[in-house]
Amino acid sequence: MSNKKFDVFGVGNAMVDILAFVSDEFISSRQLNRGAMTLMNSADQSQILQGLELQNLKLASGGSAANTMVAIAQSGGTGIYSGKVAKDTYGQFYRRDMEAAGIQFEVELADEASLGTGTCVVLTTPDAERTMCTHLGISTWLTPQDIDVFKLAQSQISYIEGYLWDAEQPRAACQKTFEESRKHGVRTAFTFSDSFLIDRFHADFQNLLQNHCDIVFCNADEARKFFGQSSLEACIRELGRKVPLGFVTDSANGCYVIESGAIAHVPGFSVKPVDTVGAGDAFAGGTLYGLTHGYSPAAAARWGNYLAAQVVATVGPRHPGPLREHAESILKG
Repeated sequence: MSNKKFDVFGVGNAMVDILAFVSDEFISSRQLNRGAMTLMNSADQSQILQGLELQNLKLASGGSAANTMVAIAQSGGTGIYSGKVAKDTYGQFYRRDMEAAGIQFEVELADEASLGTGTCVVLTTPDAERTMCTHLGISTWLTPQDIDVFKLAQSQISYIEGYLWDAEQPRAACQKTFEESRKHGVRTAFTFSDSFLIDRFHADFQNLLQNHCDIVFCNADEARKFFGQSSLEACIRELGRKVPLGFVTDSANGCYVIESGAIAHVPGFSVKPVDTVGAGDAFAGGTLYGLTHGYSPAAAARWGNYLAAQVVATVGPRHPGPLREHAESILKG
């Protein structure tokens, strides 16, 4: 167990999630990339929202890493989160929502009038698949100066989402986080976030894994895309050659843990799927909680699987309440 103040220092795109249930026809008629995240400008996202005018939309402070940080807090852990929001209604909501969830959020609200807080319209179809329409807004203005090195140094693990790699300044903020983590003895964790990022930044991600990452999270599709092989087992072995510790999620099949080249399968938990959005984020949060509280990677992944299952059975990107009362029994197996 560590005597550091924070379990995890998270860095990510701060987005307000706008959640809606839609038909398959809603997705196809708008030619959206079903089951994936599509970046779009404000006008295109507004057209999507116009088609949802009659729905009762739900808001949540989101972004991949933010959801992970909330899962850590729900487990009983501590964290601080760095992400950029504007001084607008969405930005004020975001800060309140994160702090209510138990995560410190201290990046100053930006005054820039031309860019609002980033938003992600999350469309869930009857099969529980989610399609995301994202306008990054001012989240792309996260800079290295927004990284609080003092609080980073007080954390056991830094956690960075791959989505940040899509813009120059957030990428620089990631690089600073990796560098300062090394200086201060903070372990580094990275998640691929989405397969489309692997297409765009494959060489960069190769460098990150080989030179900067202690822990890597990805799902089975991302692993196959990254290593260019159809065999998941082969991809898992390749990941084990690049990083000390890796976690590959495989939907209802649970996950695989790769520690110093040794591979272990950790079964999942059976639930009726309602909404898959946020499941991978919750898995990472549960796993990071376990790792920062003295549990083995396999035990930590078991708790990650449990949190992911609870989110899959829930509407929205996170479970509505604390889950820490279940943590000890599941972590100890």
